[in-house]
Amino acid sequence: MSAEHATAEHPAAAPRPQLSLVFPVFDEEGNIGRLLESSLRLAPQLAQSFDIVVVDDGSRDGSAVVIERYRRTEPRIRVVRHATNRGYGAALRAGLRDARGDLVFFTDADLQFDIAELAKLLAHTDRFDIVAGYRHPRRDPWPRRAIARAWGVLVRWLFGLRVRDIDCAFKVFNRRVLEAIPIESIGAFVNTELLVRARREGFRIHQVAVSHRRRRFGRQSGARPRVILRAVIELATLYRELRRPGIDHAPRGRA
Repeated sequence: MSAEHATAEHPAAAPRPQLSLVFPVFDEEGNIGRLLESSLRLAPQLAQSFDIVVVDDGSRDGSAVVIERYRRTEPRIRVVRHATNRGYGAALRAGLRDARGDLVFFTDADLQFDIAELAKLLAHTDRFDIVAGYRHPRRDPWPRRAIARAWGVLVRWLFGLRVRDIDCAFKVFNRRVLEAIPIESIGAFVNTELLVRARREGFRIHQVAVSHRRRRFGRQSGARPRVILRAVIELATLYRELRRPGIDHAPRGRA
């Protein structure tokens, strides 16, 4: 196991946990400790076995110190460390690939979601391959909401994906979904890519309303021009890929 990936080793024959929780982190010193505390209290109530994968995507603040403090005392926490910031998509992809659970959940480390509402998503995993949260009501400033609305319209037009809140970072995947689809995005487009590819493979998506709150610590980066530009470039790349001759353009599942 490379030093870039998990810092804690597990025997190859170790049983697969029922649930994995994946947290991409970039400069979340004020939030990550609270998230880990609440997750360690909640997860035993939701699954008989679980693990937590924290991806430190080149944080420049004290996030790594906080994460390491929890890792040393909790063997179910594994850490993936990137020496430099590679982008949200790259961090999430690394965490999803490192997760070992039959069900894999992810959320951001900014505490804008109530981790306890994971139970609402898990209640539907016996009938659906992906359970995606949507923010209701959404507490972001209006420019960010306007960008999200325009993005949703564009994605629906290009891919026929009817999901209320594509970029909501509160989703659960059955392992078979993650094993069946590639993840290429290194930026904010990753949520869209995951859902578009999964739907085309016939996986069923269910949507559940989740509460949302404003960020208290740290800074948001999702609406920065370079982040949006990268997402648009990755969207165009995926669209061209899926339109290539020989690829079935008709969706095989429904959201």
